[in-house]
Amino acid sequence: MKRFTVRLTPEADADVLRLVDFLLEKDLDAALRAQIALNEAFKVLELFPFTCRKALGGPNDAFHRELVIPFGNYGYVAMFEIEDPSTVTILAVRHQREEDYH
Repeated sequence: MKRFTVRLTPEADADVLRLVDFLLEKDLDAALRAQIALNEAFKVLELFPFTCRKALGGPNDAFHRELVIPFGNYGYVAMFEIEDPSTVTILAVRHQREEDYH
């Protein structure tokens, strides 16, 4: 089975740190669980990036997609691009209640 290399842009990496840091201020256990949920979800992209929904409000093509990551009542959404036959790049990660995702 073909595997994709998954990488995060510096902006997406900063998003993950921001989201986990937000939880760290309130609940260490929740922050750890969020980090695990995000990392596990990103692994899905190694094998099945085309199973994720096409990105809304972004470029209108089949290679810009969104991965919904369940966590708590709302969860997260990762916008990513399938760059080539072997690379997936995560562009941004947001909590589903954030308004500035697109």
